[in-house]
Amino acid sequence: MNLRVVSKLLGIVAMLIGAMMVFSLPWAHPLLGHRKGADIVEFVEIRGFLSLVASMLISFLVGWLLIRYGGGTEIRLYRKEAMAVVGLSWILATVLGALPFWLRGTYRGPSVRLATDNTTWQVFDAENYLWRHWDTKGPLPEEHEVIQVLYDAGAKGISPDSLVAALDDSSPIALLEELRRNDPDWKEAILFPGDEAEIDERGDHFRLRWIKMGIADSLFESQSGFSTTGATVISDLEDPVLIPHCLLFWRSSTHFLGGLGIIVLFVAILGQGSAGKAMMRAEMPGPSKEGMQARMQQTAWAFAAIYCILNLVLTIILCLQGLSIFDALCHAFGTMATGGFSTWNKSLGHFDSPVIEYTVTVFMIIAGTNFTLLYFVALGQIKRLFEDIEWRAYLAVIFGVTALIVLTGMKHGDFESVGQAFRYGVFQVVAIITTTGFGTHDFDQWSSFGRGVLFLLMFVGGCAGSTGGGLKVIRHILFLKIMRLEIEQAFHPSVVRPLRLGGTSVDDPDLRKNILVYFGLILVIFVFSWIFVVAVEPDATWGTNIEHKLIDSASGVASTLNNIGPGLGTVGATQNYGHFSSLSKFLFVWLMMIGRIEIFAILVLFMPSFWRNR
Repeated sequence: MNLRVVSKLLGIVAMLIGAMMVFSLPWAHPLLGHRKGADIVEFVEIRGFLSLVASMLISFLVGWLLIRYGGGTEIRLYRKEAMAVVGLSWILATVLGALPFWLRGTYRGPSVRLATDNTTWQVFDAENYLWRHWDTKGPLPEEHEVIQVLYDAGAKGISPDSLVAALDDSSPIALLEELRRNDPDWKEAILFPGDEAEIDERGDHFRLRWIKMGIADSLFESQSGFSTTGATVISDLEDPVLIPHCLLFWRSSTHFLGGLGIIVLFVAILGQGSAGKAMMRAEMPGPSKEGMQARMQQTAWAFAAIYCILNLVLTIILCLQGLSIFDALCHAFGTMATGGFSTWNKSLGHFDSPVIEYTVTVFMIIAGTNFTLLYFVALGQIKRLFEDIEWRAYLAVIFGVTALIVLTGMKHGDFESVGQAFRYGVFQVVAIITTTGFGTHDFDQWSSFGRGVLFLLMFVGGCAGSTGGGLKVIRHILFLKIMRLEIEQAFHPSVVRPLRLGGTSVDDPDLRKNILVYFGLILVIFVFSWIFVVAVEPDATWGTNIEHKLIDSASGVASTLNNIGPGLGTVGATQNYGHFSSLSKFLFVWLMMIGRIEIFAILVLFMPSFWRNR
């Protein structure tokens, strides 16, 4: 293992990440428009601006130190060095990408959680950075009502007059004073007017304290962006005091960087012979298709060009459909990267526009398509697209599952009309199978069958060579074919049949073993991660709904492992991952990384023999 070569290339990665932060800086200025209808708080944007500048300087310093250690070493990569660069680059990107959130002290959610039974609550212990157990002493209904009003008011809070008017049958201020006097946790959680100086009117309001993102939160948000998962710990995206526009843009920019894959883009610069091929395989699993060009570097440049052009086209279309340039760019990044980060709490559902939803649906389908096929389409060879067995299966799953969702949804009353069922059904199916994770409808309120189908769809993924995560459609096709051959072998042991794909024999002798090993590893990782989350998460996280702990934990693991984003229950379409413990968040960071760049590129980093010279 030539560590100097690895260090030099990692230094270039750090420099690139720092350079990409530059493009987020202009969005701190209110003249760019930001989101339509959003408030602008200039001082907060300055704080976000400074956190980005500091993160850039740290990234450049880290890059300079790594390159300096590499010295004048000639860049000659072999397979081991290439795999090390693949895995370590994503770890480095996660750490550097988390700096803007952590340095700014971005807020992720209120320090109080209310149970669905309206009788219990949970308070966050800021000193130990964990949630206290649910209060089961049976608080008075009026106390809960006051806390509910503060909770609904968000981080801005509510003025004293409005609070009294909202609860004219009680003495809300006296109740809050009693809570703060009797419990130190409540004293920390509830802010009275004048408790903390703020830059806007909230300093004169009653409000709940919001939790600043810790290290685990920042790493989670960063990896979720780079891995194009789109899961988040942030409860309110619309308050610039909590997260400035420039950091929202950086958050979406991590999607852009991770969409086609930092490593794939680096092949054009760093790829050398077999190493470049190894790096490309880490991003494009499955049986290799006919190369679009002879050299790996040319292939990477072609992919990068297609990716950037599609982002530009979608941005222009969304602007024409009424989005601001800020919203259009962020949602284009999230769509073409199959990421799912939005700038609004309701995701794309904020715009409530069928035209925008169908537009994004089409581009999500394109993003989930193998980029080799997109290249052939750009050359006018559209026939190649329909001849591809993986793409045909990909569309068949989309239309088949959409039909199931529409039919069962109408039967169980999930939708009001067939038109609404198709609109929300096709969007959500495409968002899940492509691992984009955008939301326009709360699918967690669908029937058990509909939610179950979406849960299974999380394990499908897009096409190999696309920006989508997950297991990939081609692996499922091959797995079914291999199972058929193995079953036939059981009663006809003397018959030897080749593995055929699209009428052509697959020559790779190790492919059958690799597919089975991959599915086995996914199953093992999923099961043990599921057990880990169930073990480390306190029952108090679910309050009175403890019976949902198993399925919600499984959903969180499946969603992060397959780079989906939203799951079911406590991580559903209208929820987030902020309530999980730091241990679970660190696990989710690892799962998202595995799901994005494939298992082996990460697992080899933990093998001592991988780092030995021989």
